[in-house]
Amino acid sequence: MPIDTVERFLVALSPHDREKVQQLPREEQVRLADAWELELRDDTDLDTLSELSPPAAESEAAARVVKGLFD
Repeated sequence: MPIDTVERFLVALSPHDREKVQQLPREEQVRLADAWELELRDDTDLDTLSELSPPAAESEAAARVVKGLFD
């Protein structure tokens, strides 16, 4: 069974951000996870990082998606 995009996104977040995102409605979590997927796909700077460390690239993209969301 494939891992849900929201679950993958939550894993990529820092523990602090993960806790906050988990408190959001499911629809908002899905919206953020979709934005994360687009960030991973479209940001060419993450390609190099992804080759070196896929988890680091996923975490960087997740941090970008939630940046400023909880300020």
